[in-house]
Amino acid sequence: MDLNNRVAVVTGGASGIGAASARAFAARGARVVVTDVNGDGARAVADEIGGLGIACDVSSEADINALVAETESKLGPVEVFFSNAGIATGGEPITTPIDVWNEQWQVNVMAHVYAVRAVLPGMLDRGEGYLLHTASMAGILTTHGNATYAVTKHAVVGLVEWLAITYHDEGIRVSLLAPLGVNTPMLAGSELASGAGGPVKEPEEVANQVVTAIDDESFLILTDPIAQTWMDRKADDLPRWLSGMRRLQGKIDDMKAKRGD
Repeated sequence: MDLNNRVAVVTGGASGIGAASARAFAARGARVVVTDVNGDGARAVADEIGGLGIACDVSSEADINALVAETESKLGPVEVFFSNAGIATGGEPITTPIDVWNEQWQVNVMAHVYAVRAVLPGMLDRGEGYLLHTASMAGILTTHGNATYAVTKHAVVGLVEWLAITYHDEGIRVSLLAPLGVNTPMLAGSELASGAGGPVKEPEEVANQVVTAIDDESFLILTDPIAQTWMDRKADDLPRWLSGMRRLQGKIDDMKAKRGD
């Protein structure tokens, strides 16, 4: 899809991958709506690129419906929706409070469902549209130390694969962004910040990959080639992959013990 003059919505757009993607979309001629629970941040990015900034809590279906309604009233039908917002609170399944599980489920999974419900009917009526979804390699492989994040990101991968299979022949294109470490506020303080989860990219690098994927209508967007190697290892020999992940967990536990965590 050519982004020029397309109406594109980016959630989680006040910082990180969302802000960088909003800038990259605008540079390609898209009419961009930047949205975030941080409304001031969203409006600042939108002002910078000549877009529209709207505050939105993506965990609320009413908020997403209002976001789409305002976008369509001011700019026209949504042609590209980038469900990028996410959170990484939580930890082990036994100790993580249920309200944290529920919060992650709403932001990391249901926000994607709400967006699809809001924009897909119009896209189907017009015979075209583009749905982008940020998951994580945590949703294809897993992640250490944060069960809530791994589980919810796996759910996003399942949803996006289903969308790509079901609606492709009706003109809907779908991409899944599965980053490794990216230099964003979410990364700060995590084990990935040390490079334990592979090379750490800058948001601008990832945004350029997203734009290229839209141009090519590619489904899976990996931020580093090592991710494909790890996927192949998991698919080729699951017991060996699990053993390797356990060894890495042991190293992480040792690092935490030395720090006194």
